[in-house]
Amino acid sequence: MTRNAYPLARTTLENGLRVVVSEDHAVPNIAVNLWVGVGSRHESPGRTGLAHLFEHLMFQGSRNVASGEHFSLLMDQGARLNATTWFDRTNYFETVPTGALELALWLEADRHGHLLDAVTQQNLDNQRDVVKEEKRQRYDNQPYGTALIDVYATAFPEGHPYHHPTIGSMEDLDAATLEDVHAFFRAHYGPNNTVLTLAGDLTPEHGFAMAERYFGDLPPIELHQRPLLPQLPPLHGAVRLDRVKDVPNDRVYVTFRLPVDATPEYHACAIAVDVLGGLASSRLMRRLVRRDETATSVGGWTMGLVDGVGLGALTIDVTPGADAEAAEAALCEELARFIEEGPDAAEMESVVADTERAWLSSLASLDERADHISQYTLLHDDPDYINHFVDHVRAVTPDDVRAAAARWLQPESRAVVRFLAQSDAEAAA
Repeated sequence: MTRNAYPLARTTLENGLRVVVSEDHAVPNIAVNLWVGVGSRHESPGRTGLAHLFEHLMFQGSRNVASGEHFSLLMDQGARLNATTWFDRTNYFETVPTGALELALWLEADRHGHLLDAVTQQNLDNQRDVVKEEKRQRYDNQPYGTALIDVYATAFPEGHPYHHPTIGSMEDLDAATLEDVHAFFRAHYGPNNTVLTLAGDLTPEHGFAMAERYFGDLPPIELHQRPLLPQLPPLHGAVRLDRVKDVPNDRVYVTFRLPVDATPEYHACAIAVDVLGGLASSRLMRRLVRRDETATSVGGWTMGLVDGVGLGALTIDVTPGADAEAAEAALCEELARFIEEGPDAAEMESVVADTERAWLSSLASLDERADHISQYTLLHDDPDYINHFVDHVRAVTPDDVRAAAARWLQPESRAVVRFLAQSDAEAAA
């Protein structure tokens, strides 16, 4: 077992709400974390962006809370809070002083059970405009801002639940009626589609009692969840998308379909990506940055998903004046060499040590620990996975890594998105 395992206690209320408490009296704070089983992959064609829209609407008031009060009431108590939307979930979280726990739970229960009292046409129109402005600021008007949108659309086929981004389509949002929005909430926001994690200065008995007091009377919803999709295979041939943009330098995203999250083969792929591009000592760093000087930086990351596929990426920031195609070709050479050789002992040791350091550092934070607990409870029905994650990584052998790379990271299975800087002539045209 991983050192310093965290205590976990779990119960399920009669209405289906799963509650996990991680008792920790080191500081007089409690992280309140909710994961709702609705993200962009649960959206229907023509109605994308609704999951993210509700992240905004959840702060615009509910039956007993005025618009903006969720923030103001908790911040007056010294809390920090926010929410995010992802493919597989929407999460809502606040870290509060121990004495503000009941306030936080009352506020969360009111909006999770009675939001629609405040979702009027005016509120809907207002938050649609807010989302549009967010898209302009975060995606449209940022260098490389649409890169991940392009990556998803290139790596995953049309119609796949991960093909479209969480921000959704502005045309779909404009077309959504108030009735559509109400129906989406009723279909997904219910206690039996939610995990509540409480981490910090409380006992399991107290946490369970408070969850029952504030959430116990919320009725369950009728869930219509389809089975998870089968594993998506690697691409059968390289595909690419080029964007000529006003960007500081050429950037190349070389991406791959991977196995689903929390599987031995996913962990093996994650180690391979780290050895290739994720560490300061990675092979691409040594080849492209230090030796060839065709890149100013390289990167590698993986994204654990649950609905039939994961995602891995290697990125190159091409040195101004260098050839992006030559840099990509060198990356493919390193992929082929890695598939033939696998990682050496030093590379394995470096990746595992870096993974353990990052994971234990994350768990040391109450709010991040609570978020991980909610994640593995909602998506994998295993909150104790947080205490064994590093053990799963340590169990992967060099042969496992080489075999996983041979299956999932073949150069001909890559999906490439390139952002190419405009030439002076193009910029002037």
